[in-house]
Amino acid sequence: MNSFSQGKMPGSALVLNVAHAKRSAFLIVAVFLILALFTTSFPQSPSREKPKLKDFGSSLKKLKWDPQKNETVLSQAASSNDEDVIRIETSLVTSDVLVTDRQGRPIRDLKVTDFAISEDGVPQQVGHFVLGNNVNLSRSIVLIIDYSRSQFPYISDSIAAAGVLVDKLGPNDRMAIVTDDVELLVDFTSDKQELKKGLDSLLERNRGTKGFLGVGGKRPRFGRSAQFSALMATLNEAFDGEDQNPVIVFQTDGDEIEFLRNSVIVHEVPAGVPRELLRQLQEEVEQKRKLQRALVTEFSLDDVYRAAEKSRATIYTIIPRTRLLGLAQDEQIRRLAAEDERSVATWAAASSERARNNFKLLQEQRRKKLTAEVLQARIEQELRIQGALVDLAKLSGGWAEFLETQSQTATIYNRILADLNLRYIIGYYPTNRTHDGKRRHISIEVRGHPEYIITSRKSYYAPEP
Repeated sequence: MNSFSQGKMPGSALVLNVAHAKRSAFLIVAVFLILALFTTSFPQSPSREKPKLKDFGSSLKKLKWDPQKNETVLSQAASSNDEDVIRIETSLVTSDVLVTDRQGRPIRDLKVTDFAISEDGVPQQVGHFVLGNNVNLSRSIVLIIDYSRSQFPYISDSIAAAGVLVDKLGPNDRMAIVTDDVELLVDFTSDKQELKKGLDSLLERNRGTKGFLGVGGKRPRFGRSAQFSALMATLNEAFDGEDQNPVIVFQTDGDEIEFLRNSVIVHEVPAGVPRELLRQLQEEVEQKRKLQRALVTEFSLDDVYRAAEKSRATIYTIIPRTRLLGLAQDEQIRRLAAEDERSVATWAAASSERARNNFKLLQEQRRKKLTAEVLQARIEQELRIQGALVDLAKLSGGWAEFLETQSQTATIYNRILADLNLRYIIGYYPTNRTHDGKRRHISIEVRGHPEYIITSRKSYYAPEP
């Protein structure tokens, strides 16, 4: 971090010539005034080259589930090697803040003196203030995109939506693309053509290629649904203390949540199912439980939440799925049935005639088992997944949106860019400088306007001892 961003005067400016004491004193005062202006009004220089990400996903190998603590910890081998431990050594605490009125309209043109910040109830002095639309602001954005089998009906819309984001990146923005294979598809770059080429390659994987005269073709390939693993790797590895404005766009239906420790998904046979279906459903539930145990991760959803708080990144969750949250049960059932029909139609259109007939047969068999009890259990599971994805975004100071139709793609990504540009980047050097690794709560207000709604992260973790 350069000396300006730390609020310190360059050492060369401290070398005083005794013969010019009066002039030096004047220069010192002037430098301090300039530094104060830079600290509260301008971002860091965007010229810093973003380090390349090496061995992406390696941090996941260092995690070990601790049943006593009921959380993940670094394995002994990892914790003993200081070079492998990821640390953020910066005292500046930053938060990107969106201010709206009660109707959701953004409040523009606020000044640094309009904001009041406190940490654990103790007032703090704003030491860094930048407008989100400042052309010199450098944003580090990671797009995590799910191209697994469950996303096949949405993948074209998802790729198109991501392309909108790429098109509107600012001149100093850097973006990386990560897949649900925990694969770094494209490292941080400002090259829009390279980013789009990476996105197009995912679409090609999903569709496969026929080759020439039946030779050299490739079968469709899908991601392995390790979306939360990809997110954990990103939170642990993608950002450092020099990133001014870290952002994650998490585009997924979140179905890996089933395999996290302490999963919110518990497979059980619904009460009240018809007797003729009971045996079959019991066998299916037992198979799901075995798979859940076999593929369980070394971290829980709570560990993901903690990593998000520690990372300082703002997360925007895009859910390519039909929204069920907040709807009446009749509407949930109607939407779920429509989504099933769309999924079958999409798969059938991309398949051979024989495969289409198999899809129809499977769909008919599935409908026979889809009793009211089974359907309700499925809705409850889907609500838990959607709720977790929404909570994750809110925790980080971002928001979640559902991508249900192709017509929404541009709207959602335009909203993300607009949101980023309307935010105020506010930072402070905490008066509590203790490195205790504890959670600290942040409160941000606009002076004289208690009616304004503040969207930002509400806490962070202090550095470890």
